[in-house]
Amino acid sequence: MYYLIYFPLYLLSLLPWRLLYWMSDGLAAITYHLIGYRKEVVHNNLRIAFPEKTEKERTAIAKEFYRNLIDTFIETIKLLSLSDAAFARRYSTNNELVNALYDSGKNVQIHAGHFFNLEVVNLGESRYGKYPFVVVYMPISNKAFDRIIYKLRSRYGAILIPAVDFKTSFHQYVRGRYALALAADQNPGNPMAAQWVKFFGRYTPFVTGPEKGAKRNDTAVVFANFYKLKRGYYHMQYELLTTNPKEFAPGKLTELFVSKIEEAIRQRPANYLWSHRRWKWEYNEEKHRHLVK
Repeated sequence: MYYLIYFPLYLLSLLPWRLLYWMSDGLAAITYHLIGYRKEVVHNNLRIAFPEKTEKERTAIAKEFYRNLIDTFIETIKLLSLSDAAFARRYSTNNELVNALYDSGKNVQIHAGHFFNLEVVNLGESRYGKYPFVVVYMPISNKAFDRIIYKLRSRYGAILIPAVDFKTSFHQYVRGRYALALAADQNPGNPMAAQWVKFFGRYTPFVTGPEKGAKRNDTAVVFANFYKLKRGYYHMQYELLTTNPKEFAPGKLTELFVSKIEEAIRQRPANYLWSHRRWKWEYNEEKHRHLVK
């Protein structure tokens, strides 16, 4: 089954960029107008985040989001055959900041949001960084697709840990050098175990694990803001949040991350995964008040 899926995708990846993006445009239009994939979720999220914008402006953001979403799938396929030299031309990063932390002896946690294109960034940072690059990921239920994506993500040596195994597996890396990449804007499974932070003016639950892990292991924390420069070209912009997470009062490091991700989204509204139900949990003053730091 693996080869039945892999070889057609590999052959597709050999097509020129222009043709692939022509296909992407068509698929994005079909996804938005005909299939309507999570269309209601996307538009509801945009109404919450940008009440000051007109419906026409929010629709324009939604359409650009769908194009970015489909571009991500097409670009991920293209990565199957993209040469190292071609990749280097299409990816830039200010990872000298992170590499300086390596030289100083500090390990680092990289706190990211669900921006585009995560697959490109995973390859870029595992290729150009000095640290062993540890990534927490959600395995795909289809074993053949999961094998393809695992092979792609580990192309430049990234260490992939399934999210369900993180608590039992990560300890083996703590005593060595590592950069741990986390999507720190995940929806918590249990809102009663989360921290509630104002996000686009609405109390929203965020997982507490990234902040607790940084303090427990005394790592530096950087914010990862990555985005498209133009189609097929991406940039990673790191920002140092702290080299001493223990100096933050409980919850304040999470608040800082949330403020950074909101700022990044406001700069590039279509660069965020709006099909994700970020506001699925509603704030209840009586139940959740004690979870606001």
